[in-house]
Amino acid sequence: MKDPQQNNPLHGKTLEMIVTHLVAFYGWEQLGYHIKINCFTDNPSIKSSLTFLRKTPWARKKVENLYLEITK
Repeated sequence: MKDPQQNNPLHGKTLEMIVTHLVAFYGWEQLGYHIKINCFTDNPSIKSSLTFLRKTPWARKKVENLYLEITK
């Protein structure tokens, strides 16, 4: 039986890895420009961002989509 995650580009990536990669790539200021949410613009930290993103599916989807764009 085939692994259903086989074609998922996010398989094996944690949300923390994704956010850390985006911050390293863009920095907090530019990340807040690309995705306009307070956890990236108002006193940002990895921990506070993860807390918000885990509770907010629409924001998490935006973060995942931006990650996919820069890792193509």
